[in-house]
Amino acid sequence: MTSSKANPPQHPLARLLLYGNKYRATIWQAVICSILNKLFDLAPPAIIGAAVDVVVQQEDSIVARFGITDIFGQLLVLSLLSAIVWGLESVFEYAYHRLWRNLAQDIQHDIRLDTYSHVQDLELAYFEEHSTGALLSILNDDINQLERFLDVGANEIIQVVTTAIVIGGSFFILTPDIAWMAILPIPIIIWGSVVFQRWLAPRYAEVREKVSLLNSRLSNNLSGITTIKSFTTEAYELDRLRQDSNAYRQSNQKAIALSSAFIPLIRLVILAGFTAILLYGGVQAASGTLAVGTYSVLVFLTQRLLWPLTRLGQTFDLYQRAMASITRVMNLLDSPIAIHSGEISLPLSQIRGEVKLNDITFAYNQRQPVIKNLSLDIPAGQTIAIVGATGSGKSTLVKLLLRLYEVRSGNITLDGQDIKDIVLWDLRRGIGLVSQDVFLFHGTVRENISYGSPDATLSQITEAAKIAEADQFIQELPQGYDTIVGERGQKLSGGQKQRIAIARAILKDPPILILDEATSAVDNETEAAIARSLEKITQNRTTIAIAHRLSTIRHSDCIYVMEYGQLIEKGTHEELLEQDGIYTNLWRVQTGDRYGRQLIT
Repeated sequence: MTSSKANPPQHPLARLLLYGNKYRATIWQAVICSILNKLFDLAPPAIIGAAVDVVVQQEDSIVARFGITDIFGQLLVLSLLSAIVWGLESVFEYAYHRLWRNLAQDIQHDIRLDTYSHVQDLELAYFEEHSTGALLSILNDDINQLERFLDVGANEIIQVVTTAIVIGGSFFILTPDIAWMAILPIPIIIWGSVVFQRWLAPRYAEVREKVSLLNSRLSNNLSGITTIKSFTTEAYELDRLRQDSNAYRQSNQKAIALSSAFIPLIRLVILAGFTAILLYGGVQAASGTLAVGTYSVLVFLTQRLLWPLTRLGQTFDLYQRAMASITRVMNLLDSPIAIHSGEISLPLSQIRGEVKLNDITFAYNQRQPVIKNLSLDIPAGQTIAIVGATGSGKSTLVKLLLRLYEVRSGNITLDGQDIKDIVLWDLRRGIGLVSQDVFLFHGTVRENISYGSPDATLSQITEAAKIAEADQFIQELPQGYDTIVGERGQKLSGGQKQRIAIARAILKDPPILILDEATSAVDNETEAAIARSLEKITQNRTTIAIAHRLSTIRHSDCIYVMEYGQLIEKGTHEELLEQDGIYTNLWRVQTGDRYGRQLIT
């Protein structure tokens, strides 16, 4: 017996109600206001029937039984009662609108934050398998579908149920012999609604899937607009977008074709009930077996009972769209978190920076291992460099140290403590990363440098920029440190972005600094300037430098050479040249020196 059979998945609505449990008091208030509004909304037909009864029966009317025999007095009482009813109906309509809409905003806000928080906790492998556009579709469009349903649909369902109960009960009290005529269409309508719901569910699930693919296409194309322009593939991308948009349109048209048929079919069923009351009740009123006032009430109530049911089509449409969206949101929330924080706190001031990789092996999902039984000791306060050909596993070591991925076997320790046991925030707070793929947020230069150090003063930011050799070009920008860098820093050159990233890491002042191709996008002059600054910031700090440019790491305390996920050489720059191995060949390729040793300084 599988676990799925033992614990069948909950219905999306049940999960939504469970999620909104903390808003239980607000939900009940909104429900009560919706019910009271509908009760006062249904009162006017009864007042109209009483007014007709006064005109026809006069001193023998129902109102006269309460001691008011004057016709004007009876009508005045009914008028005052009408004013009270209309006033209370308006009050409760305002109340339920405000309560439902605020509830929709609150739940939407909470579920978006919770979902985004969960997404942030997922490992990098998840993002490699899921497109950004699909995630954006869930975080934005799907959650908005929920808001639309709570804004309108929930109240509609409650009021339809209230109408059926109140009017159905009134019919059985007033005319039990013909009440079935008005009530008979209701179970048929409900049955039809359930059938339509089942037919619509897979169609709206397809709609949500298609819009996810469409959003993914748009997100990717906007991110790669430079590539599209440079390869002149505008027409090609427009055609691909047309196909995705057309698929979304067709899936919507299938759902619309079915949902649009609901109301006309329901109207035919409603017509049968309304006509039966109109004819049969009219005959009884004409024969005197049914009071004229009661007949008036029945006709009005039949209309008030049955015609609102035509809106069930729109309500179920909103409901099905919302349930399809909730399913996607909840599936995202159910995505398991593979990397969990440890429980051992490691304050920043206590980190010495001794790192050891003990016989670690790692492979990306369903791939061959990129790290194989690798062991490496990095003494605290020293600068070590890792070099090797592309794909040798250098950058993977960085991701493993930051616990962006988990090692498959072996372990990594920081100051003798397994990093899996350390509080994840403490671990990553103690490591400063300057990646070759620099990411800058849309905002000012100041905000990007102080990212991760929000309490930093302008003088501290400026000092970090100076050390990173970035202050001069920043001062030359239109607004200096308040210049907007654009999305992903598109207003800056590659070298400028890299220097800002270095300044960001310097300002963080971590005990461990990782430079992953930190000078890959700078010219020789800037590289020399950054090298001078790195000499300052790497003192008394554990530094791991990954580089293709061997000139940037030649003064490291120790250099490790990787190939196919393993360490094959180690030593200082001079020692490695003496070995005349892979490092020597790399040095010769980069310097053009046949022997390598002649360029040692």
